[in-house]
Amino acid sequence: QVQLVESGGGLVQPGGSLRLSCAASGFTFSSYTLSWVRQAPGKGLEWVSDISSRGGTTYYADSVKGRFTISRDNAKNMLYLQMNSLKPEDTAVYYCQKDAVRGQGTQVIVSS
Repeated sequence: QVQLVESGGGLVQPGGSLRLSCAASGFTFSSYTLSWVRQAPGKGLEWVSDISSRGGTTYYADSVKGRFTISRDNAKNMLYLQMNSLKPEDTAVYYCQKDAVRGQGTQVIVSS
């Protein structure tokens, strides 16, 4: 059974940084492209970033390009999202995702 557990969210001031983590289990981690998606209050789900199975290819939404970095450690079955220069509009619940499966999410609040 696929299990994804996100952590690392919190309250941060505009311009600050956070690093999100996602611990994965129940599947062959190194075989899959993985994603980060987010849902802002009162809005729908928004795709943020993808990373290929070996980590060699990454994609980003225009809204986060140049500020966020996705990475993975296939030896540890871990997915990461380094978020820098955070803006209030980055406030959302962030989820890691494999195919249609997401974890419980981790809340990020960007506010002064």
